[in-house]
Amino acid sequence: MNTSHSHSNLHHNLILFWLSVLSFFSVLNEMVLNVSLPDIASEFQKEPASINWVNTAFLLTFSIGTAVYGKLSDQLGIKKLLLFGIIMHCCGSVIGFVGHSIFPVLISARFIQGAGAAAFPALVMVVITRYIPKENRGKAFGLIGSIVAMGEGVGPSVGGVIAEYAHWSYILLLPVVTLITVPFLAKLLKQEEVIKGTFDTKGILLLSVGIIFFIMFTTFYRASFLFVSIIIFFIFMKHIRKVSNPFVNPALGKNSSFMIGIMCGGLIFGTVAGFISLVPYMMKDVYQLSTAAIGSGIIFPGALSVIVFGYIGGLLVDKKGPQFVLTIGVAFLSISFLVAAIFIETPPWWITIIIIFVFGGLSFTKTVISTIVSSSLEQKEVGAGMSLLNFSSFLSEGTGIAIVGGLLSIDLLNRKLLPLAAHPSTHLYSNLLFLFAGITFISWVLTMSMYKRLQKNI
Repeated sequence: MNTSHSHSNLHHNLILFWLSVLSFFSVLNEMVLNVSLPDIASEFQKEPASINWVNTAFLLTFSIGTAVYGKLSDQLGIKKLLLFGIIMHCCGSVIGFVGHSIFPVLISARFIQGAGAAAFPALVMVVITRYIPKENRGKAFGLIGSIVAMGEGVGPSVGGVIAEYAHWSYILLLPVVTLITVPFLAKLLKQEEVIKGTFDTKGILLLSVGIIFFIMFTTFYRASFLFVSIIIFFIFMKHIRKVSNPFVNPALGKNSSFMIGIMCGGLIFGTVAGFISLVPYMMKDVYQLSTAAIGSGIIFPGALSVIVFGYIGGLLVDKKGPQFVLTIGVAFLSISFLVAAIFIETPPWWITIIIIFVFGGLSFTKTVISTIVSSSLEQKEVGAGMSLLNFSSFLSEGTGIAIVGGLLSIDLLNRKLLPLAAHPSTHLYSNLLFLFAGITFISWVLTMSMYKRLQKNI
């Protein structure tokens, strides 16, 4: 009996160990190329509008993939999908490294990487739920959450050092380490019974193409891209009303509180992602810092602070309520953007402090948006609704990065609007930071009004 119990515990611990290895190296790749964007732009002699697609391409397929893997998990089985995701992620890494000198190949590789990496957030938590005993699940979720936060935290520092002392293309190879998990997970995870069902392939294709054309419009500002995206979205909306198991449940669109929460959360997450993609360009142009210094000295402390702020945010939501925490989070973001915009010519360590508060504000708002959106859903809508929230959050981050890349490449905001931004190299960055502050404040006003209306209806 004891031998059987200890064997079972060993089995569970081994699964958790390999999931931790997988989670760490997969999230390490999400934004690790961010600090190298100016180096990549210099190498290819391209504007940020094009170069930011290195991150946008990854996040596009990543956001769509998280929803697809979740939908397919019952029909194909978690084991097959997880192993497929690992192998596809690594294939994208190798293709990107081998063809890094050809820009279309690099972007294609990032699309493939994102499609593979999407399996991890969608399926790792399901594996824990199915394989780890109920009494140990809290610790397991906490461990994976900490590993993910650590991977995201050290990512910029690792990426900066590799780009500075080797070459940014070697960063693409980091996910290949996850291949060591394949034989162990293949042996530890059992083959599952699959449930026959339908999958809305046409819906996912329509939505994907529509999103790509819309983001191309926000990057290159060609009206034809916007026109095509509107037509495709119109066809998609008609399609999901006809099929029995649509990719996106049209009934959720009638829930105004849910939709406002999704849109306001998307605005905040997209703005912060855009800001993070802006930082390496700003630190190069304004402060002439090296890639290693940007990753380790500027972004790393803020990325690591997410671990602390995430824990504090969770405690405050329970004690003070979502409205209080959302207000604090948005205050952190808006004030940080404003201070950075006004005092942009101060020493670079000042930007390090600002980034810590930006990441803190992001942690707080993510916690609250999830709480508010989930409370606007009926029990039967929770699964589909929270899946759509994750999808829209990742998608808005990719869109935010693309939009900022577009704005960095045109002269629309490249003029002196704020009095303290004296040097011409600071004008564009100062104006963008001021714009970020306004967007986060407007998002807060809309979310608070939605939350108050929701409270009245309860």
